[in-house]
Amino acid sequence: MPATPAGEPLDDPRGDAPPCRVVVCRDCCCGSRKVRGVDHAAQTARLRTVAPVRISDCLDVCDQANVVVVQPSAAGRAAGARPVWLGLVNDPAATEDVVAWVRAGGPGVAPLPDILGLYVFSPRARRDGDRA
Repeated sequence: MPATPAGEPLDDPRGDAPPCRVVVCRDCCCGSRKVRGVDHAAQTARLRTVAPVRISDCLDVCDQANVVVVQPSAAGRAAGARPVWLGLVNDPAATEDVVAWVRAGGPGVAPLPDILGLYVFSPRARRDGDRA
């Protein structure tokens, strides 16, 4: 059974299929006291129960804090899926919606739930010296 880098088993009902991956921004705005009322550690821990999670420095979309990027699995990429950027993931219900979608297979494998469509955004092109 797949496991997180810390060795905890992933909640993966599809067996040994490599799961999609999750990137969580945790820098100047995301994961900080600037986003109030969010247990950032609990959010990251919950996401780690269904997929490997990478903690990122600033993704330069601070107006969307907290940002979660769901990267497709190999099967999702084979189906043509691209990473899905989710912004304002600031409450446990939103985190659970992400968890359910990732558990179902994520981008390219499972349809994006309508509720998560409210969180999807396209990151702007990065420019040298440009910070939000």
